[in-house]
Amino acid sequence: MTLTAEAVHTLEEIAVRFSPDGIPLAVRYDGIILAVDPDADAAHWFGRGGWPDGSDPAANDSEDSASVEHWRLQVRRNSNSALRTFHLLRNLSSPDWFLADITDAS
Repeated sequence: MTLTAEAVHTLEEIAVRFSPDGIPLAVRYDGIILAVDPDADAAHWFGRGGWPDGSDPAANDSEDSASVEHWRLQVRRNSNSALRTFHLLRNLSSPDWFLADITDAS
């Protein structure tokens, strides 16, 4: 099995649905709703920078050590489709989520 990354040349704004506890449940991407696999381990972290172009959107906003929230999720269209790994990020001063990259198992 090899992993291939799908190039996302610009950050794409996407919609993310969260549980009341703040756990991602689904992602709307390219007009399709993809469910987050509840059995897969999601990675969640905060950091500085991390945008594909190397910039830090909140560099001038504050002196906090973390300015970007990240989620790495395994999603699928239906129970028969292959898992895809989405790396999502957002500037902590904004509610908008962006897709940084997609990795597929092939």
